[in-house]
Amino acid sequence: MESIKEIFKIGYGPSSSHTMGPAKAAAIFLGRNPGIKKFRVTLYGSLAATGKGHLTDRAVQDALSPYSSEIVWEPDLFLPAHPNGIKFEALDKADNVRDEWITYSIGGGDISDSGQRDASAHIYKLNTMAEILKWCEENGRSMWEFVEMHETPALWDHLTEVWKVMQEAIERGIEAEGVLPGRLNLPRKASSFYTKARSFKGTLARRAFTFAFALAVSEENAAGGKIVTAPTCGSCGVIPAVLYLLKTQYDFSEKKILRGLATAGLIGNLIKTNASISGAEVGCQGEVGSASSMAAAAAEQMFGGTPGQVEYAASIAMEHFLGLTCDPLLGLVQIPCIERNAFGAARALDANMYALLSDGHHIVSFDRVIQAMKQTGHDLPRIYKETAEGGLAALGIRG
Repeated sequence: MESIKEIFKIGYGPSSSHTMGPAKAAAIFLGRNPGIKKFRVTLYGSLAATGKGHLTDRAVQDALSPYSSEIVWEPDLFLPAHPNGIKFEALDKADNVRDEWITYSIGGGDISDSGQRDASAHIYKLNTMAEILKWCEENGRSMWEFVEMHETPALWDHLTEVWKVMQEAIERGIEAEGVLPGRLNLPRKASSFYTKARSFKGTLARRAFTFAFALAVSEENAAGGKIVTAPTCGSCGVIPAVLYLLKTQYDFSEKKILRGLATAGLIGNLIKTNASISGAEVGCQGEVGSASSMAAAAAEQMFGGTPGQVEYAASIAMEHFLGLTCDPLLGLVQIPCIERNAFGAARALDANMYALLSDGHHIVSFDRVIQAMKQTGHDLPRIYKETAEGGLAALGIRG
């Protein structure tokens, strides 16, 4: 598995696959072609189907600026390696192609020419939860310590900055009001949820604050604000909401929160390695489902759960998102994406409590759940995987 720094990337919304990945690829291609002042970029499959709503064209053109760039949309043409294909062409004054590059945006802001993740970048020797649990048991250590053993000391500086950006997104989001960009004219809700939450008490208040914090980050993402992929832009509200709730309602220290982030990153890494975090590849179970699983594991550890209970919490959270489609209305990362972040955060806290009350023993392992998620994602028809052609997206916005 790769460094968990690849799970937690700091950037701008609304989509890691559709904006961060293509912008990164465009910058690379521009650097490969000094002196070229005209480019043609073809977007394929899911990348094209929801590209306009996800601002893919703007992200690519901004990365190629100040030079001229033409965007060609091919939503019905899926390249074989991955649903999010992209082709760059460098053109001379006579429009002759001087250089060409096909690559894929494979989720979480990553790109790959093969459509697969690069095994050479792996720094972890163990790649399954079963192996990691055995290591924890034999060494008497927790999952965050397993992460620390494999990463450089710079990890903690990175996670400190990640946590800072997450908190800032919440604090901006609960102050912001107005309408999100795009044709849905969707009003922001985080501010009003937060105000109402302050008048509640006990469990009701904690649940309302969880919703408010998740909405705050997701709305910032939808508006193109600065967020952290956790593990993607589309699911960026889940983990911050849970951790911010634990900070503000239970007074957890920053050190405990950073260790929770390390464990969350490990869970995300296992999912990314053994299945996928790309909505275009496996549906929203790979995005909000993964984020909920990661958040549940972090909370479980912070509340004193054993490694077995951490594994159980992560399993429970993902189990209840199996089969979740990626079906954004008008291709925007707004409906149902923003609400799903709120419920993903709530589900993570439920999974945490359920596992904490148990002894950690259960029948279906985390590894089996992730195998089921991968198979379910592959079995989903293409229209339910970030094309805005199936599910809620196919029903339109009225009626």
